[in-house]
Amino acid sequence: MNAHIITIGDEILIGQTVNTNAAFIGEVLSENQVTIRKNSTVGDEKEIILSEFKDAWDNSDLIIVTGGLGPTHDDITLSCVVDFFQTSLVMNEDVLDDIKKRFQRLNRALSQVNENQALVPAISTPIRNKFGTAPGCWIEKDNKYFVVMPGVPFEMKEMMNTFVVPKLKTLVSGNKYFIKKTTLLTTGIAESTLFEKFGDLDEMLEGAKLAFLPSQFGVKLRVTVTEPTQAATEAKLSDIVQKIRSIAGRYIYGKDEDDLAEVVGRLLRERNMTIAVAESCTGGNISNCLTNFSGSSEFFERGIVSYSNAAKVEILNVDEDLIGKYGAVSYEVARQMAEGVKSISGTDIGLSITGILGPTGGTPDKPVGTVFIGYCDTTVCTATKFQFGDDRILNKQRATQSALAILRKALLGIPFDA
Repeated sequence: MNAHIITIGDEILIGQTVNTNAAFIGEVLSENQVTIRKNSTVGDEKEIILSEFKDAWDNSDLIIVTGGLGPTHDDITLSCVVDFFQTSLVMNEDVLDDIKKRFQRLNRALSQVNENQALVPAISTPIRNKFGTAPGCWIEKDNKYFVVMPGVPFEMKEMMNTFVVPKLKTLVSGNKYFIKKTTLLTTGIAESTLFEKFGDLDEMLEGAKLAFLPSQFGVKLRVTVTEPTQAATEAKLSDIVQKIRSIAGRYIYGKDEDDLAEVVGRLLRERNMTIAVAESCTGGNISNCLTNFSGSSEFFERGIVSYSNAAKVEILNVDEDLIGKYGAVSYEVARQMAEGVKSISGTDIGLSITGILGPTGGTPDKPVGTVFIGYCDTTVCTATKFQFGDDRILNKQRATQSALAILRKALLGIPFDA
């Protein structure tokens, strides 16, 4: 079964609203053995919507539409569905009862406009809305399936999970092939370098697919396997993942929805180790990431934002002459910051960061994007230099990710320069 996802709304077309619905639907469909043929966004214009409906209906088995089901004048999706299928709208008493009960709970008066939201295409099965007033609809015709849902994300997700997915599981139960995916998360290595490490991908994948998905945080490796049986699919996926890990394992910190800070926190807890962090250029962002998860108090002792030179000297005991000689952004100062925060906090590890995030402050010797990350434990005290770009916020994110990656390597015994 192949699908076409259509998102309707001017606000999405012009970039005012991020299209998270299509991403969610695409992932859910893929997990349920449905191939995505096309993903499109159209504005609130009837002729364009009808044209997209025709393309989807002519070329796809499943069409899923979100958006444009509200009560206002620019919500025209339902009328387009009526015109496309040459049907009519009928009042659905169950949906109307849902709407009346909702307004009673909210102690609000029910208007005719609200009642009209219980009108659904005569040829459809309504998808009742647990969290809103606009119902969805499921249409079956000529062995094809046309689904319409609201654009409000939490309303759409509820309909997908409780109505659409169970329907799909029945429809695809006779599929001849099983599809399974996993995404390995890497950091600290460029996409091109990672690609070169794998050599002959065709030999390694044996018909499976491997997608490289780079971002400012690293490269995601999405593996997709399709085989005749579920057992064969899982076995082949496991085999390919092991091959990838044997080549790039030192850069892989997790899979799917794992978070690097949470992974690092888990390593610290497993080793019964504590950490303190001294931050200059990241302004507390590393500490924020490390404390975003329950249980962080087990390993996180304190975070110090030593932004000024005076703070570095007064709080962390950094040698003022060292700052004068090498500058606040230097190997020597980053190292002393890590050593200092470890010493005053009594932790097993001290982590530090200092840098020039921009867009001003750079010099020929230390251009914007220069960052030093310090690390100190009971056996080693060192610092590592990084060179990022010229975007301040992006630099802050990448510097934070790099600091967490340094910490992960140290906990796993991986050399910092590997």
